[in-house]
Parts: sequence; structure tokens; C-alpha cells
Amino acid sequence: MRVHLIGVSGAGMAPLAGLLHDAGHEVEGSDASFDPPMGPLLPTWGVKTREGLGDPELVVVGNVCRKDHPLVLEAEARGIRRISMPTALRELVTRERPVVAVCGTHGKTTTTALLAHLLDGAGLEPGWLIGGVPLVPSGARPFALGRAQRSLSAPTPLAPFVVEGDEYDSAFFEKVPKVWGYAPRVAILTSIEHDHVDIYPDEESYFAAFRGMIERLPDGGLLVANAADPLVVRVVGEARTAARVVWYAASDVAGRPFPSGQAHLDEPVVWTANEVGLRGDGDVLQPFDLFVGPSSAGRFGVGVFGAHNVANALAAIAVTSEAFGLPVRETATRASGFRGVKRRLEQHLDGRAGRGVVLYDDFAHHPTAVDATLRAVRARHHRARIVAVYEPRSATACRAMHQAGYTTAFGPADVVVLPPLGRSTIPADERLDLDRLERDLVAQGKQVVRAASVGEVPAAVGEVAAEGSVVVVMSNGAFGGVVASLTGALR
Repeated sequence: MRVHLIGVSGAGMAPLAGLLHDAGHEVEGSDASFDPPMGPLLPTWGVKTREGLGDPELVVVGNVCRKDHPLVLEAEARGIRRISMPTALRELVTRERPVVAVCGTHGKTTTTALLAHLLDGAGLEPGWLIGGVPLVPSGARPFALGRAQRSLSAPTPLAPFVVEGDEYDSAFFEKVPKVWGYAPRVAILTSIEHDHVDIYPDEESYFAAFRGMIERLPDGGLLVANAADPLVVRVVGEARTAARVVWYAASDVAGRPFPSGQAHLDEPVVWTANEVGLRGDGDVLQPFDLFVGPSSAGRFGVGVFGAHNVANALAAIAVTSEAFGLPVRETATRASGFRGVKRRLEQHLDGRAGRGVVLYDDFAHHPTAVDATLRAVRARHHRARIVAVYEPRSATACRAMHQAGYTTAFGPADVVVLPPLGRSTIPADERLDLDRLERDLVAQGKQVVRAASVGEVPAAVGEVAAEGSVVVVMSNGAFGGVVASLTGALR
């Protein structure tokens, strides 16, 4: 089938395009731009890019498109069927395969990639779709078709398909969370914290997206949920589900449950893990102690550091055992081969060249994620001068709803570099006050550097990043190529 994807460079749409090509379809796509990380990879996956619509038999419409998009209107006028990304995945790829969705406000991408890594290493031949590019040696593609059919020589069950279960809406004509359309049989729920205020104006509307996901799990399905998140506990308790619920909870090196304190539960927490402190800057693995019920399974390591990544690893390991019956110790050992995902604490400089600066790139934009990222960096670089470079860009990040949250989120940093807000259309009374944030951070003893524009960020960082500094760039967008500029300049 000839398939055209509108908005093909998106974090989810680009891997879908690669999947459809691998499934035997003739795939092309269009977009306003073809920015990294996904845009340049499309041709390597066999996906053609073009400006016009061409001659497709089916059009997949990304959720960035409005109903008046020229190509949407053209497809409608020509009578070409238009479907959303979740419908395309369900109809053309997963079909009857057991879908495992990784859901939650934080940690979806890393946990999805790690779960795919563990299932693939166990020989289950899973498929997957991840909204980020896994780093080698875990794998270089954010998608895989996996074994899509049963074996002809033996009654082999269908291989699972792991998908990042985004709660954002599906398309302008399908205003429901994408994860609903994936129809998962198994789900992980990592965390819940009000986000995406552009489509969820209040907490209750946001919580309803996750309740709806839980209530759609089938009889005999499985939900692995984070007992350390009070809102996860609340929403799971409010949902009516036929699925089995299994709880997990990870603690940081000080014994505090991640992310925000142990919630009250009537049921036991079956899967727990304790972060073990890193020994120094050169540690490759984040160690953790794993427990199943009251029994210790042993000490293991995962190739991404921080308490939040211990929680992510714990959730993935729990699913491999609870849903697929894989041996715990053998599976947990495979986590050491996982190296994370691009733009999730991705290291670009290790301090051994040029000015001796360590440079990380991270997707964090919500205060909770900023805090988790900086705490992880501080745990690895105990005595370093940490320079946090943050772009408030998303619809949520640019709003005053998290003014207080940002005041504490930069706690582990020594220096904070702030460009202007990434959105100029937010009403003044709803806007994040950067002047106030600067005053609050200075009152905590931090140095704050204000860049007049994104283009001036590299120069601003250059003035404060002395030898031995650790620079952490955080944005949920391209950030004007700041990371590439800093990588070259600091070398």
C-alpha cells in the first residue's frame, strides 16, 4: 500500500513510517522541517520525503496537523482515507499482537526502550515503537517489526509489541489519548503529574486520560503501577479495571521513594529496588538492589544513572516477569547492556578533551523532570560545578503554574542559564515569570545568567563553564542547535 504521513518528522510518526516500510508498504512523508533527531534518519529507513501529497492510497495525519492543513484538505477533496497514528499502528502493524504500552508523565521513552531491550535479549523477538532513538549498543532504531506472525512449524504465540503510550491526543479528528488507540493488553504507569495544559486545561481532565487507559485494559490484562507516586495510586484506585494490578516502588540512595513519597496502599508492593550510590564520575552502570516481595534478587546495574532510571528499570523488569514469565535474575542482568536514549542524559563531552567540560543533553522540561535530571548528575559528579542550561519551551513549561516548582527544581545546580520563554503567545497573567525565578534562585546562592536569545546561549555558557564544569542542557525541542554549538565550542 502507498502511505503518506503528514508530520513525518515527529517523535512517534517517524518510527511509524519506518515500521510501515519494514512491513512492506511504500512510504513517504511531508513536514514543515526535517530536524534531528528523526528527520535526517528517515531516508536511511527507506522513507521518502517530499513537499506535496503525491499519489497515496492512505494518509496518516499527525497530531501537529490542524483541519485546515493544505495536505489534509487535499486528501479530503481527493477522497483519500485519513487515519491517525494509533489507528495506523493498530491496523497495519500490531493487529492481534499483545501490545505493551508504557504510560505516564515522566520516563516513558527510556522505560519503553529498556523494556524492548530486555524482551529482545530474551529471544522473544518483540516489535517496538519508541519516541526517541536508543543509543548503541542497545540498538540504533526506535522501531522494530519483530516477529509479526506465529511460527508455521510450531504453535508459537504472537510476539509482543512494545509502544510508548503517549497521553497526548491522536489527531484533530480523533481527540482522544493516543494510548487508547493502541489497545494495550499490558501497561506500565510510571507517574502522573499535570502536563500538556494546551489540551488538558485542568488536573481532572489529565487524570481522566490515564483512568481511561486503565479501564480499557482487557480481562486478563496487566497493569504495573508505581506505588511511590500518590497520583498513580489515586487514579488506579478510581479506575474500574478487569486487569490485574501489580505495584512497584524504587527508592533513591537515601531511601526516599522516587518520585514523591510512598503513597498509602492496601495491597503489598511486590517489586522494589534501592538505588546504590555511584562511586565516581567514571561509573558506567547505575547499581541497584532488587527485591521481589520480601526476597532479595541481588544487586544489578543499568547503563543509565539516577534514581529515576532505577525506577524505570524496575518497572521494565517487573513486566518481563509478570507478563512474560522471564527469569528475574537473568533478565535484570541484561539491563547492564542498556545505554539509554538520545536526549535523555545523553553525554556529548566527557571532560577529557578541550576545556575539560562534561556536556549532557536532556529532554527535561517539567520541574519534576528537571529536578530528577539534575539530582542524577549531582550524584554522578559529586564535587563538580554544575551549569544548568534550561529552555522553557512547552505549553506547560512556559506557564506560571510551575513557578514554585522551578524555584526548587534547580537545587542541585550551581549556575542556571536561562533564555527567553519559548512561547510568546501565552497571556501575561499565565506566563512563567523569569525575572521572579532569577530573584528566587539568586536568593538561594546560585549564579543566574540570562541570555537575550537562544542564539546567545552558547556564549553565555562559555563564560561560566570553567574547566571541570558539568553542563546540562535541558529542552523538549531543538533549542536552536545549542548542544551542537556547545559541543564544538567546548572541544
